[in-house]
Amino acid sequence: MRLSRAVSKVAAYIVIAVIITAIVTGSAVYLAMREHMPTHTVTTTIYKTTTQTQTQTQTTASPTGPTVTLMVYGPWAGDEAKYFQAVINAYEKLHPNVKIKYVTMRAEDLAAAMPIQFAAHTSPADVIFTPWAWWIVKMAQKGYVEDLSNVINANEYIPSIVKKVEWDGKLWAAPFTMWLKPGFWYRKSFFEKYGLQPPKTWQDFLNLLDKLKKIPGIKNPIVSGDSTGWPLSDIVEHFIITFGGPQLQLDLISGKVKFNDPKVKEIFEKYLIPLIKNGDFSPPIEWTTAVQLWWDEKYGLYFMGTWITGMVKDPNDLAFFTLPGCKGIVGGADYAFVPKYAPHLQEALDFIKFVATKGQEIHAAQPSGKIPTWLKADPNKIWGPMKQVYMTVKEKGLEILPDLDDSVGGDWQKLFWDQLKLLWVNPDKLDQVLNTLAQQFPYKQTSS
Repeated sequence: MRLSRAVSKVAAYIVIAVIITAIVTGSAVYLAMREHMPTHTVTTTIYKTTTQTQTQTQTTASPTGPTVTLMVYGPWAGDEAKYFQAVINAYEKLHPNVKIKYVTMRAEDLAAAMPIQFAAHTSPADVIFTPWAWWIVKMAQKGYVEDLSNVINANEYIPSIVKKVEWDGKLWAAPFTMWLKPGFWYRKSFFEKYGLQPPKTWQDFLNLLDKLKKIPGIKNPIVSGDSTGWPLSDIVEHFIITFGGPQLQLDLISGKVKFNDPKVKEIFEKYLIPLIKNGDFSPPIEWTTAVQLWWDEKYGLYFMGTWITGMVKDPNDLAFFTLPGCKGIVGGADYAFVPKYAPHLQEALDFIKFVATKGQEIHAAQPSGKIPTWLKADPNKIWGPMKQVYMTVKEKGLEILPDLDDSVGGDWQKLFWDQLKLLWVNPDKLDQVLNTLAQQFPYKQTSS
């Protein structure tokens, strides 16, 4: 009997210990999530929250029903968040019983924090925006994402954009507006002041760089943006597409061609490395700081995405050119998906349908530096400076290609950025850089 009682006591202690461990672990996960969740929100509305049970019962908004609050996570902050807020405002006007609370959350933070929640069959967000299509597909493969095949029509979007979020014959995210990386930006007034012209040949480009070096106050002809390293990768991809062709970009993404392939190495050796060694590119500078320095005429050219149009004092003073002979440019979108465990599933799906269609027209009409990926969008509604970009790309027939490092993703993406930063400060390490990129590439991955 004593032994039986002793065993019972030990069992009871074990149960209590398990419960305490579970509580502590749960608290740790919650605190970890709180650390990843920024306090910045773009809204001045006082929101009513809907009580949720652990089974996440759906609450449907109706003209006479309770207010539903959708939690939306996205990558935009500052002015970019303001432009997205215009989309939110339009939706709320059409749906007075739906309120949307927007929280800024970077792709890196989402990738670190959300899988923990999804694995526990919960989601703090109803709708999530991210540029990382590969990560969305990865979450879909784990069963964490709602299928949107019957919510939007994949045939109504730019094929190269929508294909990136297709898997197993289904659509796992809705494309939002698209940025482009069209070429080297310059100030029209600056070129006019010094009698400069966009180049028509490679030799014209080299001559332009020499002329820029002779202008008083110019530090380098081209400013090299930096942060984690992605602005440098954009430059490299443009050279690859120009001198290797659009197919080489696609073959590098799929792993069909390796980075230490002779034809890839030749592009670096013949075109890019001489410019770095010759001081045509500046040392890497934090990319937003570089915008202002370039605008202040400390540098002549800046290779950057179309979002730069919303970052300068006078976007009408902007123009760009591709490297002569270029047949394609990189374009990419932010994607919206609905977690399988969204607290308000039906309302989330309805919001997704709006942002993927009419919401794109609203967003592209703002100084967001974006154009619609929805083929039925009215191009006349695109913000003026971006409409010029849109028409130039259309008139030249430039093929829109996927971003190389965004398509591959994962640890290799960060490796790519780091290796290019090394190359920029030590171009003699080209062989080492290319071999590292080739050896570490995830060749078994199939990329869109």
